[in-house]
Amino acid sequence: MSPQQRVWDHFQRTYGRPPTVVVRSPGRINLIGEHTDYNGGPVLPAAIDRAIWMAAAARTDSRCRMWACDVEETCIVEGKPAAPVVKPNWANYILGVLTTMGWPGGMDIVFGGDLPVGAGVSSSAALENAAALAADALFDLGYARLELVRITHAAENHFVGVPCGIMDMFAGMMGRKDAFIQLNCRALTWSYLPFEAPDHTWVLCHSGVERRLATSEYSARRRECAQGVAALQTLVPELGTLSEATPDLLKAAQGRMPPLIFRRCRYVVGETARTAAAAEALCNSDYKALGALLYQTHVGLRDDFEVSCPELDFLVEQGMRHSACLGARLMGAGFGGCTLHLVRRAEAPAFIAHLSEAYLRAFGRPMAAWTVRPADGATIVVGPD
Repeated sequence: MSPQQRVWDHFQRTYGRPPTVVVRSPGRINLIGEHTDYNGGPVLPAAIDRAIWMAAAARTDSRCRMWACDVEETCIVEGKPAAPVVKPNWANYILGVLTTMGWPGGMDIVFGGDLPVGAGVSSSAALENAAALAADALFDLGYARLELVRITHAAENHFVGVPCGIMDMFAGMMGRKDAFIQLNCRALTWSYLPFEAPDHTWVLCHSGVERRLATSEYSARRRECAQGVAALQTLVPELGTLSEATPDLLKAAQGRMPPLIFRRCRYVVGETARTAAAAEALCNSDYKALGALLYQTHVGLRDDFEVSCPELDFLVEQGMRHSACLGARLMGAGFGGCTLHLVRRAEAPAFIAHLSEAYLRAFGRPMAAWTVRPADGATIVVGPD
């Protein structure tokens, strides 16, 4: 049964009526540009062909009933909440969006899909985007897509309380099939770079490590980057973001910041340059160069930004030893979740089998893996009459 049919059937059984709207809302991969979004820099994400599907209908009161059919959890709130709910945590991503929209009305919701949770592919942003699109359609709010991105970003920052950048929501909402998005996160300008690579594919390998430190350490990295900007501004007061700093400026300011802050800045400045180089490699279909840049990013995330873990390092290093793999890195905030591998398509099954066996032998637990492709962003597949 397809995810769309599954959420439709669950909705009808749960609420005794058909949904009015069904939304497909994808996760995302980020080719390169990790931790640069909140530093005002460039990123190269793409929506992927795995998604959350949400069925929804409006109510005549202000109550919101939500059902997560994959985990069989429910949450009911009687109206606009004053604060996030304690459990289940996933409800806060929906409630945050509706609250940021001014609570346009009550809703009945069922969602599920084939998007892995906790793997670093932004299932939370996918859920937020789904809720935003569904509410916009049900209540005829008339938001433009970029406005919905701003709403979902604000919901996660101010209601859920995660100080993330805008990349995840943007990629999931604005993605295009067979293309990466070259996005400037400060100016919010973007273009699409085709991924015309029939002989190559992307493999996500899930470490199975829960990203327990991701939220707290993510906040710490943001603070550390801000300290770096403050030190750089003693030399260049007009500097706006860390991604605007040049290697020469960073070298000149090295004595004005602690070694740890310098390493954080060195990673971001280097990642900004790598992202530009990766965009050029993508345009030139130079996948060997692209793979080398991915691995350089992993080294920077591991050594300078310090957001890796032994399991992620193992998956990257073992992956790079296989003849099918052109490049690999950890993806997302770090401390667990997935690695991203650029792999020759014909050899992808053998590559996954090799890495699965090696991971099981090293850590005593299985490794999940998926091949993914860039896909269109969030879409209403069943709309109101």
